[in-house]
Amino acid sequence: MLSKLHQSIETYQDVELTEDSRITLGEWLDRWLDEYKSGTIRSSTMYGYRQYARLYIKPILGDKVISHITSTDIQRMYTKLKREGRIHEHPKYGYQLSDAMLSRIHAMLHQAMKDAVGAHLIAKNPTEGAVVPKPNYRPKQILNEEQLDTFMIAIEQDEVWRDFFFTELTTGLRRGEICGLRWEDFDEVDGTLRVNRSVSTRKAGNLEVGEKGPAHHLSAGQHSPASAGAEEKRRQSVDLPKSLAPGGVGQSRLCLQPDENDPEKYRPAQH
Repeated sequence: MLSKLHQSIETYQDVELTEDSRITLGEWLDRWLDEYKSGTIRSSTMYGYRQYARLYIKPILGDKVISHITSTDIQRMYTKLKREGRIHEHPKYGYQLSDAMLSRIHAMLHQAMKDAVGAHLIAKNPTEGAVVPKPNYRPKQILNEEQLDTFMIAIEQDEVWRDFFFTELTTGLRRGEICGLRWEDFDEVDGTLRVNRSVSTRKAGNLEVGEKGPAHHLSAGQHSPASAGAEEKRRQSVDLPKSLAPGGVGQSRLCLQPDENDPEKYRPAQH
């Protein structure tokens, strides 16, 4: 008991907390999402964060005063979620929550608590040092040169998907980034392609176009197949196949443009 008292004194020494330190974790998460994250992340990410808070965090710690939450509370919550946090029973894993989902919940809560420290609501981030299982992702199958050539031949006659997959395989762009391409993103003079936006889908099936940060430029050049380890490299300098540059075969079905009847909707650009 005495050691815990000394630890508390050291934690709060020279730390001035505001009156808002008396709000609950649930109240802080709502404020954090509305005031700190709104407009800074894609709406699909925001939707996920709200779901993490509503379905996983609030039922366990949502009513507890944020400044009273300890590292032990956080660890116990993670243990409970891992054991029985799945909303719908899985035929194989029951109600056990996956390591990947628990990792995403932790990442969001860690950032929320970090911002709570900055807002002087808590003296220390209680998620620091929490033990979270590392996601056990299945190994990804990467096409070798022979398989890539076979695939390219197979899609060559498909007018709908040929250009999409060719762009994906030769530039390393994400699916949403390819779907977000528009005519104005192609620079015929410099032979570059700007990645300005990404298209995502909500659960309701509606398309959403989100603007990205500073544009990434892809230069026209030789064929350069994407690889699993090129996540960062592709955002710096990845060759754009000449067939996809302005005047090439691919642009008409890859670009999006605003719908004339509804500016919020996008449709494939017609050449």
